[in-house]
Amino acid sequence: MDAVSDTRSVEQLKELGSGRPAPAEIARLYRQAFREFGTQALWSRRPSDRPTIAQALVIAESLRREGNLKSRVLAVAIEQACRAAL
Repeated sequence: MDAVSDTRSVEQLKELGSGRPAPAEIARLYRQAFREFGTQALWSRRPSDRPTIAQALVIAESLRREGNLKSRVLAVAIEQACRAAL
């Protein structure tokens, strides 16, 4: 199933990704989110040294909710990478 036709909800993805280490690309995007938007959109979160796929999805949700248009673009990239990994 490709990311475009994937109909699983974010909640379902978080459940599937719980405890599963984030692959390198997702971890890179996760760290980028904290670097670029930590004080703006992720102020209530602390970065993990070893993020899981579920944690990356939580960060994507925060970027969408608390951020701006630029952070939402990164949120989409994180979610797509997570969908592809699951």
